[in-house]
Amino acid sequence: METYLNSVIRRFEYYKTLGEKTFEQVGDDGLFWQYNSESNSIAMIVQHLAGNMLSRWTDFLTSDGEKSSRNRDAEFEPVINSRAELLEKWNEGWSCMLNALTSITGSDWNKTIYIRNEAHSVVDAINRQLAHVPYHVGQIVFIGKMIAGEKWRSLSIPKGQSESFNQKMSANHPK
Repeated sequence: METYLNSVIRRFEYYKTLGEKTFEQVGDDGLFWQYNSESNSIAMIVQHLAGNMLSRWTDFLTSDGEKSSRNRDAEFEPVINSRAELLEKWNEGWSCMLNALTSITGSDWNKTIYIRNEAHSVVDAINRQLAHVPYHVGQIVFIGKMIAGEKWRSLSIPKGQSESFNQKMSANHPK
């Protein structure tokens, strides 16, 4: 399970970095831009992710992952007002989740935890989060690309550069 947990943490850290690299490419106003009234801004998605992470991972082994203090509906309202506040919420959620993950011990893997009164294994709860977080980080990246337009710098392999990337990877990691 240690190998699985290390892999999960690396995946989460990768998605955290994608979000942060997107924030760097978007001006302050862009963090609050909405395509239309039914769409979420980057700030709203950050609010939601932070709320979700704090609810799910605070005392996750001993209390339901949907905390009574959470107001999920408010996460989709314009609450965050600045880049600094956005980064504070972002880091608060991520710290809670990553600290909870790193605190898992061998005996924890057999525990049953609850999210909205639904029983989950620890692995299932982690997998649930590993599906949820990248979904929303992908939204953040997509919105960032729309806002940045032609100024967008790829966060992975730039268009038209797959072959050179693969050659570089083969040279750096021979079989």
